[in-house]
Amino acid sequence: MNLQQLRYVVATAEHRTMTDAAKSLYIAQPALSRAIRDLERELGMTLFARSGRGVVVTPEGRKVVRLAREALGAVQQIADLAASVSGGAGAELRIATTPALQPGLARVLVPRYNEEHPAVRVVPVPCEGRDAVVNAIRRQRAELGLTDLPVPPDLVGRPVKCQEMVLIAAADWNLPEPVPLSRLNGMKLILPPPGTPRRRELDQLLAHHRVVPAPAPEPDERIGWVGAVRSGQAALLGHRGLSEQAKRAGLAIRSLDPPIRKVIAIVHARRRLPTAAQNFLALVERGSAA
Repeated sequence: MNLQQLRYVVATAEHRTMTDAAKSLYIAQPALSRAIRDLERELGMTLFARSGRGVVVTPEGRKVVRLAREALGAVQQIADLAASVSGGAGAELRIATTPALQPGLARVLVPRYNEEHPAVRVVPVPCEGRDAVVNAIRRQRAELGLTDLPVPPDLVGRPVKCQEMVLIAAADWNLPEPVPLSRLNGMKLILPPPGTPRRRELDQLLAHHRVVPAPAPEPDERIGWVGAVRSGQAALLGHRGLSEQAKRAGLAIRSLDPPIRKVIAIVHARRRLPTAAQNFLALVERGSAA
């Protein structure tokens, strides 16, 4: 028996399918199945009963899963103790974030964190959107994530700030400040691809305000949006965090009336976090309180 097998057992119990558990562990599904079978043979008990495409944890398996979680938690505590004794030297904190929020992470949160914990290396994990941030945390590619709410119930979201949505357009469009939402009716907007979660969310938001824009030819607002907006082909509805990039490109940034805001949060899994991640959360909470 080894720690890797215990991690496999816990992942399989959490995901209830070998396929999903293997994806979360970044291993092939046959390798995971073989490791579980080897452990069951070694222990002389069945941990998972196969049921259709998934698995069901047996009564004996539930006890093993509980003990495996305790063992892995103890290992994490030992690692945390070692990090505290060495002053955090060699520790790494991975934070998943979207392109719009990465500037704030890099220029505000990380410098503040490094002032207090200079030995910890913070590694941004670039993600294309909220769903990618969620997957990065679920698959343990990152300890923390920075994205907008809501997130699925298996994750915890700790609000950091409210992020205002703004309209970014070519300077010669001569838009008022603020722009009434009714002006967006029929306006060409660069939108996420049809059928994506972000597109559905944006469509619902606009429908709530009875706004029907005209989709621009550009299929994805993350690819070449500056050029498309600068040329006057379309405008972009985005976070206020994009303002600096838009100003450098000579574009106009306008508030909306009524304003549209999103809650930006630090998100993480519902499990014991490494000390480096706990310290980051504490810093963010102090900043939010201030």
